Amino acid sequence: MQYPKITIITPSYNQAHFIEQTIDSVLSQNYPNLEYFIFDGASKDNSAKIIAQYAPHLAYWESVPDEGQTHAINKGLARATGTILNWLNSDDYYEPDALFKIADAFLTHKTQVVCAKSRIFRGVGKDEVTLYHSTGTDIYPKNLPKTVGWARIDQPETFFTREAIERVGALDKRFRYLMDRDLWVKYLLHFGLESIAQIEDVIVNFRHHDDSKTISQSDFFTVERHSLFWGLAVFYDCEEIANFITANFEIDTKFTIQNLPALQPKIAHQILHYYLLLNAEEAYVKRAHAKAKEILKFIDKTCLPPEDKKLYQKIKFRNQLRAWF
Repeated sequence: MQYPKITIITPSYNQAHFIEQTIDSVLSQNYPNLEYFIFDGASKDNSAKIIAQYAPHLAYWESVPDEGQTHAINKGLARATGTILNWLNSDDYYEPDALFKIADAFLTHKTQVVCAKSRIFRGVGKDEVTLYHSTGTDIYPKNLPKTVGWARIDQPETFFTREAIERVGALDKRFRYLMDRDLWVKYLLHFGLESIAQIEDVIVNFRHHDDSKTISQSDFFTVERHSLFWGLAVFYDCEEIANFITANFEIDTKFTIQNLPALQPKIAHQILHYYLLLNAEEAYVKRAHAKAKEILKFIDKTCLPPEDKKLYQKIKFRNQLRAWF
């Protein structure tokens, strides 16, 4: 059996305490058609020395100054010759046989994307503690607007074909935190939901630690998320929604978007109102009652299918009830 070539890219900076576990988890897969790159941003710790020990088993590695994680991943994507691509950050690691399971899924389903699942944990070695298991990247069958509007990708376990990446384009370097969600949204807009396979296998271990961007810089993720959907609203000429996002959320207007496929105005409208519904629910959960009320007032609930109209009504009722008390 001829397994497809898989390219894995590890961007890294000052992760000497984790990176050897990451590297070992890739190489010990013993996957017969692997291309593995490591791009270290001139770490000031012992990272380069650790990586160098594995140099004979790597397709390429370097330790030079770069422009951050997104730039490092893009350098790997530009070099990649695999038919299946993904990146694995230098504080995470694969489960045994992860790449075989991904390859089998691509061969079985003949698809553009395979989404698996992950274990989220804290600690190192014997002190590791499982926090929870992911449900995998969110897909809402036959509902592209909701899948885009509520876009959530579990990147470490979501693999793409090189064909898909080449069509969507390189990661947007302006995104320091949500480059994966930007990629996912653009993929969905180009390809829709027809070429995605989901599998139940847990293939990767995603580490929470105090220095990770997910933990230490979470507010920046929120700004980039609002900015991404503001950019979609501007691109698809949804001026009223773009103005509402600008007035109600913190955004960075540098995130204009180009080269997206044409959409029916109704679909673009639905995507953006789904995004606002998500934010209304989040505001309600955070007890930001006035904020939730303002967002709900703006949402066009006529564009929502029955099950999500029920969600809209539930949020509205509970928000009012909680605000009263």
